[in-house]
Formats: sequence, structure tokens, C-alpha cells
Amino acid sequence: MVDRSAHLDRIRWLFRTFPVVGVVGARQVGKTWLGGQVARHERAVARFDLESPADRVRLGEPLLALEPLRGLVVIDEVQRMPDLFPVLRVLVDRPRRPARFLILGSATPDLLRQSSETLAGRIAYHELGGLDLGETGAARLSRLWQRGGFPRSFLAATDAASFAWREQFVSTFLERDLGALGFALPPNTIGRFWTMLAHYHGQIWNGAELARAFGISESTVRRYLDALAGTFMVRQLRPWSENLGKRQVKTPKVYVSDGGILHALLQIRDARALDAHPKVGASWEGFMVEQLARRLGATGDECHFWATHQGAELDLLVVRGRVRRAFEIKRTVAPAVTRSMHVALADLGLDSLDVVHAGRETFPLAPRIRAVAAVRLLEDVAPLG
Repeated sequence: MVDRSAHLDRIRWLFRTFPVVGVVGARQVGKTWLGGQVARHERAVARFDLESPADRVRLGEPLLALEPLRGLVVIDEVQRMPDLFPVLRVLVDRPRRPARFLILGSATPDLLRQSSETLAGRIAYHELGGLDLGETGAARLSRLWQRGGFPRSFLAATDAASFAWREQFVSTFLERDLGALGFALPPNTIGRFWTMLAHYHGQIWNGAELARAFGISESTVRRYLDALAGTFMVRQLRPWSENLGKRQVKTPKVYVSDGGILHALLQIRDARALDAHPKVGASWEGFMVEQLARRLGATGDECHFWATHQGAELDLLVVRGRVRRAFEIKRTVAPAVTRSMHVALADLGLDSLDVVHAGRETFPLAPRIRAVAAVRLLEDVAPLG
């Protein structure tokens, strides 16, 4: 029902240059499955799952265990044994490199600091996100928005089964996974914080307000946010700022990364409830920001929002080199040009501004401004060059 071959192609391409490839992404997003697909085409494969006590025992002396291996070595949930990274450096620096290593992890590269320090120049990362429109097809856009991109949630037989899976995912993540990933945080407190964050979805981060609500310090709520961002549960969209002679917003926007998880936290069980919910517009915005970033092939460092204190704003500004492409997201079937759009075009020197809407057609609105139908995103929005 879904096509994830682009990820497989990317990993094969990275292995042409790097002896170690790291696939990172949220729990249950499909990393183990992807590792299995890579391994299918290898003659010699050794696998280690560091959630298995037996495999952790096998790697008790990692150099002794890994040095004789040839071909592809797959190590799943590598963040459980960060001491492996110096050993991997020794192994990939051997003459003729008899083995390559595919490491799978549920934490961002920033959290896997030892890998970036120890394996500098030897490792490349590929982030595996949830399913996107390119994998599901635009015909299932509504289902993808409502259920989110976790494969088991998206592919569930019914909306009720999908919602039940997501509720169980949230519970397991809080009670077991956060601690296993190295975060010593109280599950009940972080659960309340995550739910409150869902109500702030798509808004400017206000740590002071959240700290007051919890009766804790601003630095503590920031630590909670960093934990959820470091495990791919939250996206922080950075502000874009330059010397324009205007006061610009310099605090990030915060989104729950997966729309299905957002809806579970907000107790939105089906499409009818979503349509009637006060956060429907913010949910749609977050969903389309994620889909646009994936379609464009933009990294987190290339994605921004822009806003001035005078009221001009852009939901998404993607900057790569000298290319600047901007997007406004409107859950409407009748998009229109606003003064804010003209201000953004003039102030930021944009190459284009697309207004992504919920209608069925793509059409020009003004010079350098188009209305782009969300269902036509794959046809009408070209990836970054």
C-alpha cells in the first residue's frame, strides 16, 4: 500500500561514500524494516538488536565480537550502547574495510554526540520520518492527515484501531522509551507537558507561560521540550531573521511532529471530530509544513518561518543557498493574496510564494504568487535543486 523505496535508494547511495550509515527516526517509524530491506541485497549480514539482552551480551566485548565480521553489520537501537562508536572508528579504518555498518537509532544525531565526534568523516545520517504523500499517494491525503505517518497507525483497519494504536504508542513512549533513551523524566509530568504542548501546536514557543502553568522553572520546561525534540516527537521551526530595519520574531514555532499523535493527545478520534475541533487549522498547518519539507527535500536547517512584529508573516520559508521559496498554508478553497504576502516578497527577495490550500486546483494569484492545491502537491511543487 505504500512505497518507501526512495529511502532504500538513499542508503545505498550513501554507502558508496561512507562506511557507516546511520538511520535515525522516531520509535516505530520503520527503521528496523528498512534495515531488513537493505540487508536483503547483501551476501553476508550480521544483525544486533540492542533491545535484546542476548545481543547486548554478545557485544559485551565489542571489538572481539565485531572484528571478524564481513559484509554488512546492522546494529539496531544503537543509542543504548554509545561506547560502540569508538570501536566502529577502529573497524572502519582498517585497510580495505571488510565490513560496513548500518546503525539504527531513535535519537537525533545531536543526541548521538559520540558518533559525530568519533566517526567524523566516516558516517552519514539519513532521517526516516513517517509516511508522506509521496509514499501514500495524494488520494489518501485526508487519511494521512488524520492518522499521521506511523505505518501501523496509517495502515490500521479502522479509525478506532488507528486511534487505539496511537494512544498505546504515547503511553509506551512515556513509560518506557524515554527512560531507555537516557531521559530521566517523570512520565506523568512529561505526559502532561506533551498534551499541553499539543494545545500550543503551531504557536511561538513561550517557555515562561508553560513554566508558570507547571509551577517549575523555564529551564526545566526547556529540558522537556528538548527531550521531545531529540526523540522526533516535536518539530521546532526556527525563525528567519535578517537586517530589514523591522522588528522580527526570533523565537521558534513548536509543532507536534506527527499529526496522528497530535490528534491522539487532543483526543480527536476521527475525521468528523477533527473538522469540528478548534485546532483544526493549526493541525492542517503543521501537516502541510511537514509534507512540504519532505517534498522539497529540505533539511531542518533549511526550514524556517518568518514574522515581524508589524504583522507580516510566512508559515514556511525554505532557504538553500541563494534560493528562497516561501509558503503560506490556508485551510480554505478560496485563497487570496494578502498585504503580508506582498511585504514578504519585497522584503525577503523571494523566488516564489505558494499559497497551499484545501481546494482542487492550482492557479496563479499574482506575479510570483500561486495558489497550490494540497492534493496536487506532488505534481506542482518541485523539489529543491
